[in-house]
Amino acid sequence: MLATSRDDAPRRLRLLRWTAFGLAAGAYVLSLFHRVAPAAIAGELRHAFQASGAQLGALAAAYFAVYMATQVPTGMLVDALGPRRILAAGGLVAGAGSLVFGLAGSLPVAAAGRGLVGLGVSVTFISALKLVAAWFREREFATYSGLLNFLGNAGAILAAAPLAWAVGLTSWRGLFAALGALSAAIGVLTGLLVRDGPQGAALPRGSAAAAPSGRGEGRWYHGLWTVARNRATWPGFFVNFGLAGTYLTFVGLWAVPYLVEVHGLSREAASLRTSAMLVAFAVFALLTGTFSDRLGRRKPPMIVLGLLYVICWIPWIASVRLPPAASVALFALMGASATAFTVSWASAKELNPPALAGTAIAVVNTGVFLGPTVDQPLVGWVVDRARAAGASPAEAFRAGLGVLAGLALLGLLAAFLVRETHCRNVAGEPDGGRP
Repeated sequence: MLATSRDDAPRRLRLLRWTAFGLAAGAYVLSLFHRVAPAAIAGELRHAFQASGAQLGALAAAYFAVYMATQVPTGMLVDALGPRRILAAGGLVAGAGSLVFGLAGSLPVAAAGRGLVGLGVSVTFISALKLVAAWFREREFATYSGLLNFLGNAGAILAAAPLAWAVGLTSWRGLFAALGALSAAIGVLTGLLVRDGPQGAALPRGSAAAAPSGRGEGRWYHGLWTVARNRATWPGFFVNFGLAGTYLTFVGLWAVPYLVEVHGLSREAASLRTSAMLVAFAVFALLTGTFSDRLGRRKPPMIVLGLLYVICWIPWIASVRLPPAASVALFALMGASATAFTVSWASAKELNPPALAGTAIAVVNTGVFLGPTVDQPLVGWVVDRARAAGASPAEAFRAGLGVLAGLALLGLLAAFLVRETHCRNVAGEPDGGRP
């Protein structure tokens, strides 16, 4: 009987592994859906709450403000308590927030619901990567983190035209109430079915349980201090600040106004280009991680793609008018090359102790959200100043996009400072993985 149980252990491990990944991926799809959904229902929100443009912007920003502020605390909680509990709690909080948002009768209540959604989904990505680190081999981490990104960005794409189409068939309130129920259901299933790692899978003694789940020990701030004082952690933070921050700022806010005002495109034609950028990013997020794992290196994909991404900014700074097909292709190339920063999460995990994977990923991931938090208003300020001085739209946007190009270059330079890990944890090695 014991032999039969041991023979069943690998099958049970596979089931638990894919259950953990599937539920985490589902939660992350909802996370990115919520991130961009307000853009598709902006008209409905404006009508429902009699809101100004500034008020709608503040409503949408409530998600990002909470998300950025909770990244490092999430990493520490995931390391201390395990990803299952944090991911389950996040699903319940996000579900409650989505329900409040859908039923809100006033703008402040809607903003509170949006903030609760941001709080709930802010734990999703770090928890998911912690589960990937526990359930998959080191040489598979970038592959499955890339797959997670691909699926999540599919959620972002669903929150664009498909959401606008769905709202035409039913009410946005009903949709967000349903999303709340789905988030809560994923949270409950996570709490019931997910295990933090093979050691917590309750397998028979002697079965092939792989690596430990890796919870941190000591007080909560010890892990953060260990990660923060590790100089090898910080280049990845600046890679994300420079590359991810400019990508999200451009595709999420300034690309469409730039194309409309400088190149004379319609809003629909401009949106087609940003859609190409999003789709290319989603596909190449998976390919970049897989390539890095198979190559056995982290720095080359980061540097080569980062260099290509920086070069892509040159035509926009120069206000070059490209044929339509070339313009769409350039946006797709920007999206594909922007995936350079997605390798930073694997690198951060491998440069710090395994038990602190959540904290390490959270620290570098904060750069992703700090980037647009700083860049979006900064570009707007530069453009406004240039216009006030009498600059043409092309000149004003050249100045604003020049800021983004400079920050992208900063991210590329930081990539050269990232220490190579050869896709294995090198935290205990004297040279920290330096080539």
